[in-house]
Amino acid sequence: MYTIERQQHILQFVRKHKVVKLVTLTKEFNVSMETIRRDIQQLVQDKKIEKFYGGVKYIEPTEGLMDNRLHEQLSEKIAIAKACASLVQDGECIFLDSGTTTYQMTPFLVEKEKLTVITNSLPVAFDLIGSNIEVIIIGGKVRHSEKSVTSNDFLFRFDHLNINKAFICASGVSIEKGISDFNLEEAITRKQIINISQTVYVAADSSKFDKDVAIQVCPVDEVTMIITDNGLSKDTINHFTDTGVQLKIVSANIETE
Repeated sequence: MYTIERQQHILQFVRKHKVVKLVTLTKEFNVSMETIRRDIQQLVQDKKIEKFYGGVKYIEPTEGLMDNRLHEQLSEKIAIAKACASLVQDGECIFLDSGTTTYQMTPFLVEKEKLTVITNSLPVAFDLIGSNIEVIIIGGKVRHSEKSVTSNDFLFRFDHLNINKAFICASGVSIEKGISDFNLEEAITRKQIINISQTVYVAADSSKFDKDVAIQVCPVDEVTMIITDNGLSKDTINHFTDTGVQLKIVSANIETE
């Protein structure tokens, strides 16, 4: 197993149990205490878990600034973005939301012909300036932390849009609570886009799974497919696919220990 994959599995295990002893982790993952300590050190450094004598506990997530999140899970996000872009056909009208994973799609879209991109992400719009892609920015209030625009019907007529494919990010993905986000205005904008789009894809790296945050965007059965990386455990994959959720799992460029 890749080091980064094992660390993701450890994080998922700690997230599920909240507080775990180190000796429990060595038995669960069949590795030495030295290996577990190295993995834990990295997860503590990444501020995903907190260490105490003989064990670890999960740190409940809060939404960080977009600029800070751009470098988290970067290889996974690029792999997911490339897979998402491969689903886009010439001549389509697509929506890219304000997440850091959908932002990584822009380099893979510039060679598309007669493409229209609707977005609430200012970085996405800026990246596509000068390309042959037609860009439409939804109107509304600028959210500074996300460099995004959040909108309601009185500010922007969503019913005028004809979106073939929407690519949505998520802060949390679970069977029970569906797709969730930290911010109410972002969630409202995503709900409106989902309601008018022909096909909806969720682009979310494996760290977002089995996690629920403040606001539900939609149940998982309202999206066509969730595209993620291979950091998911087999149990998580089975949990989603057994309930009818379509997953597309891509491999990130990661190194072994």
